[in-house]
Amino acid sequence: MKKSSVFAFAVLALATQIASAYDPSPLQDFCVGVDEPNYGLFVNGKFCKDPNLVVADDFYTSGLDVPASTDNADGYNVIGINVERLPGLNTMGLSLARFDYAPYGVNPPHVNPRASEIITVVTGKLYVGFMHYSYYQERSRLFWKVMKRGDVFVFPMGLPHFQMNIENTPAVALAAFNGQDPGKVPMPVALFGSFPPIRPEVLARSLRLDRKVIEYLQAQFQNSTSP
Repeated sequence: MKKSSVFAFAVLALATQIASAYDPSPLQDFCVGVDEPNYGLFVNGKFCKDPNLVVADDFYTSGLDVPASTDNADGYNVIGINVERLPGLNTMGLSLARFDYAPYGVNPPHVNPRASEIITVVTGKLYVGFMHYSYYQERSRLFWKVMKRGDVFVFPMGLPHFQMNIENTPAVALAAFNGQDPGKVPMPVALFGSFPPIRPEVLARSLRLDRKVIEYLQAQFQNSTSP
């Protein structure tokens, strides 16, 4: 085989490997999400609105200038701009959120199973981080930073992460996700607030805690959450 042919084959093979690492391109310019078919096509959990009925408002929303209430146990709240609030995001692979933190408020450790996240601080100072577990080293490593206004940090998809306001004044951050509905699994609620509850002996053995401690924690989270 000639050198030129070998080179061309290698380039083609590399391009094929790179392409396979990404989602396929959309089949149309947009797919405004609706809950009923209306002669539409079901894509990614939503039906596509008839393109002839699409209007500018399908791609528009407002309200990120209004703070979310942080009057809760965590001292934190979020305004999410996902496909449910902005139907034009359907199949775009994007979403946005505003995070509000009371003084010392926390967005507890959680997982976004369907998207990576990039966050920037608008006001205040945040302690942020994500955890990565190495099967080879059998330990978890924390990647963390203290962020101030204008700083940016990335949380990889599917890894546990958190943010905490470390000052005695409110804080605000904006986040973007590479998914139209990133999802969220808050770890404390998942462990201690599930319905029905996980058997205490499972958590006691797993977390190296006394059963009474587990039962206390389950009571706290089950009283503050609902199915």
